[in-house]
Amino acid sequence: MELQFTSLNSGSNGNCYYVGNGEEAVLIDAGISCRETEKRMARLGLSMKSVKAIFISHEHSDHIRGVPVLAGKYNLPVYASHKTLQHCPFTIDRQQVRYLQANEDTWIGDLCIRSFPKLHDACEPHSFVVSCGGINIGVFTDIGSPCHHLTYHFKTCHAAFLEANYDEALLEQGRYPIYLKNRIRGGQGHLSNKEALQFFVEHRPAYMQYLILAHLSRENNCPDLVQRLFAENAAGISIAVASRYKETPVYTITCTVKEEGAIVPNNAAPLQMSLF
Repeated sequence: MELQFTSLNSGSNGNCYYVGNGEEAVLIDAGISCRETEKRMARLGLSMKSVKAIFISHEHSDHIRGVPVLAGKYNLPVYASHKTLQHCPFTIDRQQVRYLQANEDTWIGDLCIRSFPKLHDACEPHSFVVSCGGINIGVFTDIGSPCHHLTYHFKTCHAAFLEANYDEALLEQGRYPIYLKNRIRGGQGHLSNKEALQFFVEHRPAYMQYLILAHLSRENNCPDLVQRLFAENAAGISIAVASRYKETPVYTITCTVKEEGAIVPNNAAPLQMSLF
């Protein structure tokens, strides 16, 4: 059994993450255009025909911008909490709407998608873990601060997208107005590099293979800086940075061995070279 995953874009200009098993796949958020989603997937050798659903984490525009066109063109069901869909500034066919309940599983073929609450300044935000055959891939971005839900699910992941939005010094010295700085670092905004690193070091499971650092700020962070910071503390886990300008490689985790109740991944390499 294997799962493939990639970031098609990650940042305040748009977020879209792909997780699939070769037969079916889901998109977590669709914050870039339909055309860009198609182009980036095609460059990676992925097909929109395998995408069976879109899951929306929250209603901010960088996570939903491409939803109406993608869902309409490919007749995809759209999963989100009731309040999230109420606050989305678009309408989609009622037959495509699926309401999520926190801490419940949704099955898309052999993929199991678990949604759970997170701390972020949206009306009813959720994070997701996509599972198949005992492999768990987490998508954890737009997090004001770690909560017990995040801690529990992170500890189950063989790979995860984890937000590392800003460097504290760069944010403090930067040109953002004070109200925006306070919104970002105020516990309902985003995770700093330092917060993300502490969380990673304290809660990573022994069988984690990949950590993809996501949703980096253009103004208040630097890919090389955060790559070095986490690589120094990787403990054998492969570290990559998701770009705000193009897709990452497709990564694959294949699991065949059970050890003390946990699925242990074989060593796996990305299908393409890293972007950073």
